[in-house]
Amino acid sequence: MSQKLFGSWRFYGEPDVFAYNSVISGLCKANRIEFATKVLGRMQNRGCLPDVVTYNILIGSLCSRGKLGLAMKVLDHLLEDNCLPTIITYTILIEATIIQGGIGEAMKLLDEMLSKGLRPDMYTYNAIIRGLCKERMVDQAFDFLQSLPSKGCEPEVVSYNILLRALLYQGRWEDGEKLVAEMTSRGCEPNVVTYSVLISSLCHDGKVEDAVDVLKVMMDRGVTPDSYSYDPLITAFCKEGRLDLAIKLLDYMVTKGCTPDIVNYNTILGALCKTGSANQALKLFDKLGTMDCPPNVSSYNTMISGLWNSGNRKKLWEWDGMMEEAMGLLRDMESSGFKPSVITYNTVILGFSKVHRLYEAIDVLVEMVAKGCCPNETSYIVLIQGVAYAGWRSEAIELTNALVARNSVSKNSLRRLDKALLFVDYYCDREPVMMITAVLGVGRHLSFSLDNPITMIEQVCSLGGQQCSVKAGISWPRANRILTDSIRQQKKQNSYIRAVTDAGVEKRDDVQFGVGYR
Repeated sequence: MSQKLFGSWRFYGEPDVFAYNSVISGLCKANRIEFATKVLGRMQNRGCLPDVVTYNILIGSLCSRGKLGLAMKVLDHLLEDNCLPTIITYTILIEATIIQGGIGEAMKLLDEMLSKGLRPDMYTYNAIIRGLCKERMVDQAFDFLQSLPSKGCEPEVVSYNILLRALLYQGRWEDGEKLVAEMTSRGCEPNVVTYSVLISSLCHDGKVEDAVDVLKVMMDRGVTPDSYSYDPLITAFCKEGRLDLAIKLLDYMVTKGCTPDIVNYNTILGALCKTGSANQALKLFDKLGTMDCPPNVSSYNTMISGLWNSGNRKKLWEWDGMMEEAMGLLRDMESSGFKPSVITYNTVILGFSKVHRLYEAIDVLVEMVAKGCCPNETSYIVLIQGVAYAGWRSEAIELTNALVARNSVSKNSLRRLDKALLFVDYYCDREPVMMITAVLGVGRHLSFSLDNPITMIEQVCSLGGQQCSVKAGISWPRANRILTDSIRQQKKQNSYIRAVTDAGVEKRDDVQFGVGYR
């Protein structure tokens, strides 16, 4: 590529600094920074001196990729070439330093900037305010903002919004109200971002009705809300179970000329799925393409997750075939040009595992590897739990070995693995009376209460757990989960364990009764 580029330059004549800058900028945008530096070297060798724009392009590109050290070296070269840095040069470096080095180093750069006779503008000062707030130095940020007029800069609405967001994040509502009053008194009127910050913070604190009032005030003052203004309210209504209000607000947005974005729709899709309205969610999802608001990766993940988790899982598997819908969405996602993420695949694996379609779950794991999506810890854990609780000993051990070979397993995952494999080793190899399924099987055919676990265990022993389990028609994980939840609710676990022991069943210290597939 370099030979072709340089060859074309020789044919058309030597480029000037503007042409070089255009090429360097394009290379940086294409993440070809190393080649961009070679072009800079050739530029200098050919007698075309770089200007500050050339260096700013390289510094900005390096900073945006987290390479602050290299960016500082470019600054040194800039100074060596007797090229004067600009306000833009230092603002870029200050913003990067705040992210990678901290506000202390950024303040040193600000002092260096001032020592060179450069006068910072509001972009520079806003970066400092943002950096102070980022490190929770909100009071110092407020003092810094107050000092700006003496520095020849009047704070603007962006400056106030940065500080307001930080104050409200810390729950300092009284200080936030004073700040809004101050900005108004200085002739700096709140804008859509100001009101959106207030609405978002109120919703986050559970003050949804107050947030609605702010929305009304905002419109009364002639400030038009955007989708970011409405989204916190839509999310809050959905969380509170007021889905009807969320949908009405979405429709209200449209009547006010504010087109909902995909974030708004994804919130509604997720709420519909959580309330068991997966079919309604599917209808809305299908409409997105015709509403000039195509679904994104999050939309697909929300729908795939929601389909298997939308209410009755028996209905999901036997009646509606929601997992087929989920797989269909996965295929649509790929055909639409979206690459499923590890979260997408994990959701499908979990869904198949939960409804005991383990062959399909394994196929999905194989598929994600074949398509270049590396499984993570969660991918293995959910599948291992599924096959373990189904009694597939060899498959569970094989998958566990594959996971351990990755040399990066969290403590929480090890605990989940331990429970799953203990289930295989303990429940699958012992008398049926130990199966939680058997206990529930008796419950389907006899009259007893969890208040009397001794009677319950005696009936299991007398009738034979295996037969009762078959009659019950309940899977081990589901039976285990139901009984565990019931025992926890009535605080009868200790009496249940005593009953098992009294019934003559061996008790192991390393196994907890009621371990379930969660």
